[in-house]
Amino acid sequence: MATNDAYPVIASRGQSEVTEKSLDRLAWLMDDLFRVPVLGWRFGLDPLIGLIPGFGDTATSLVTFYILVNAVRYRVPKITLLRMGLNLAIDYVVGSLPVVGDLFDAWWKSNQKNMELIRKRATVSAEEAGAGSASDWLFVGAIIVPLILLAVGSAFISVYLLYRFLELATKGT
Repeated sequence: MATNDAYPVIASRGQSEVTEKSLDRLAWLMDDLFRVPVLGWRFGLDPLIGLIPGFGDTATSLVTFYILVNAVRYRVPKITLLRMGLNLAIDYVVGSLPVVGDLFDAWWKSNQKNMELIRKRATVSAEEAGAGSASDWLFVGAIIVPLILLAVGSAFISVYLLYRFLELATKGT
């Protein structure tokens, strides 16, 4: 993999750098944007946005959905799509935990993992990647719908707990 000063660029399989570069840039922004001096550790916007309770992890998951959808365009095998969905689910569930989840997000880097899977398993070049088959889209939909339900359920629980907390806090006054 060739690298640019700011972020990596894919140059394998004759794929167009424009599409690949934009996907890689998105993964880089979410997982590797900042570097901790001296230690060399990298983290991106994912753990920072994840600090926003009840919203952050859901918002960053939507970005990861974009990478997953692009995997269909590159005709990544279904088992790899499932693995990418699992990376996303792990990132969302563990990332939802206060503080520990944000540290996990900085370490897990699901976007980088999913981009690596696309690089390894893409079966067509960027020029050929117009649309996946209907069964691929249905398969990804079957992955995304439960993840959306998980996000909605999580948001509902967060709102409910916040309501209960405020109710308890105002009873004492």
